[in-house]
Amino acid sequence: MQPFSERQEQIMNASIELIAELSIQGLTIKNIAHKIKLTEGAIYRHFACKNDILLAILQTFKEVSQQTLVESCASEVIAFEQIKGIFRRNIQYFNEKPAITAVIFSEGIFQNDAHLSKEVFKILEMHEKALNCIIERGQINHEIRADIKEKEITRVIIGSIRYTVKKWRLSGFDFDLKTEIELILVSLKKMLVPK
Repeated sequence: MQPFSERQEQIMNASIELIAELSIQGLTIKNIAHKIKLTEGAIYRHFACKNDILLAILQTFKEVSQQTLVESCASEVIAFEQIKGIFRRNIQYFNEKPAITAVIFSEGIFQNDAHLSKEVFKILEMHEKALNCIIERGQINHEIRADIKEKEITRVIIGSIRYTVKKWRLSGFDFDLKTEIELILVSLKKMLVPK
């Protein structure tokens, strides 16, 4: 993926903020232009349509996550430490850009656009594959319980994290996300790591 220009980044950030403030219905080229004090024509010079902006936002998150996930799967670090590392990096990203959770964890807003739905699916699948790889390796090395299939463990982990992040967003970011995720990771470790 080619890097985005400074103006494209500005448009993407304004779009994320608008979705967080007004929901997907508030994301219009007119509202984006008003928010960053540009003409609508200036927005169209950088993105052909609103869906291209959303696609760029998703692709940026995907790219940020992808490198971490690939490195984690190839690493020889203890499996549960790898899992913690993945989620700590994602949570740090969400803490730095909380409005992005309105896009990443609102897959329902993409249901009427096959291209955007496909991109969200790819992000989910990428996380799932990396976690399956780490968990499977951890099971082989007796670092993770082997009596539960890696795919089931992955779903529990992803579900726990997604639920907590979504609740954080819907609460208006009213609690410390990092603290909540750390509590979940402590519980997951108790459930998954053999004694």
